[in-house]
Amino acid sequence: MNLAWRDVQHGLGRFILTCVGLSLLLGVVMGMVGIYRGLVAEALGLVRSAAADAWVVEAGKRGPFAESSRLPRDTRDAIAVHAGVAAAGAVVYQTVEFPHRGTNLRVFIVGAQIGRPGSEVRVEEGRAIVKSRSEVVANRNAGLALGERIRIGRDDFTVVGLTANATSSGGDPVLMVTLRDAQIVQWQFDPSAVRRETARDAPAGGSSDLVSAIIVRMRPDASPDGVIGSITRWKHLTAMTAAQQEEILTRSVIERARRQLGLFAVILLVVSTVVIGLIVYTMTMDKKKAIATLKLIGAPDRVIVSLILQQALAMGLVGFAIGATLIRLAKDYFPRRVVLETSDTAILLGIIIMVCLIASVFGVRSALKIDPASALGG
Repeated sequence: MNLAWRDVQHGLGRFILTCVGLSLLLGVVMGMVGIYRGLVAEALGLVRSAAADAWVVEAGKRGPFAESSRLPRDTRDAIAVHAGVAAAGAVVYQTVEFPHRGTNLRVFIVGAQIGRPGSEVRVEEGRAIVKSRSEVVANRNAGLALGERIRIGRDDFTVVGLTANATSSGGDPVLMVTLRDAQIVQWQFDPSAVRRETARDAPAGGSSDLVSAIIVRMRPDASPDGVIGSITRWKHLTAMTAAQQEEILTRSVIERARRQLGLFAVILLVVSTVVIGLIVYTMTMDKKKAIATLKLIGAPDRVIVSLILQQALAMGLVGFAIGATLIRLAKDYFPRRVVLETSDTAILLGIIIMVCLIASVFGVRSALKIDPASALGG
């Protein structure tokens, strides 16, 4: 006869409520870890999807995501013929808001040259952009429907494709358009004073022919350091590897948010540890008279140890299973991306098991000190 199971059956309602309450706490812990992972994934998504070997931006700038960068579009032509470069593509990045269905929709515009680096996108529904003007591929969380017409600035666009998991570091859904469309949108959404100043200083017709960055893909036999060094030296621009761009994003753009979420996840994990320990200890003390009775009838200590240990592990594992299920069912309803990695789940499961074992030690120590004679009390 398994005493732990019989004891659970005796107080099944209380055991289930305890597991459900614990599962909610563990679900919050897993959710915070998932939000942390999602924040990093969102920030690095655009960089990694571009599959760039190097990023070229305005001199003295750290990249199109960390700060504003403006380059003449023909800079791409000069970079494309540079030694060691296999292909180059100009891109424009711009955050805009436009009226949509009675409210303002905030999106991150990505403009790229069709067929060149930076234009690749994995379309899940519909098709990719094939026309030079007025077509857009939108991320699903923008809430746009396939075939829907939207107005950005003074131009109308048709949603021809839908993609997923394409967001900016701020969580804004991505809208992919052609480079020329993005330049026009960028020009329209610039402050009027900036437009007047740019138009005055730039040649006629060239005031809006600016891009945010150049995506570079190198030849297989090229030295990345050599190519980046020569571009920086001879073109008077800032060039960096994809790894450096990712480091700027994680260590600068989202650093404070990343650290805050990470710290909050650690605090929740510590709170969960304390709560589990208190629950196991309380459960042991509630069985004080039952344990005294077992000792009075001659039950060996290993029976009592097994009772406490099995119940603690059962509570932890059941609570973890319910919490993991709940957070997986709810993750798609979060406004920001939640990434639940198997490795994080396995690590958290290991921590929960260790916590249950450690909490059981304190419960066992208290149980073994119980006087068998106390079973005869009132």
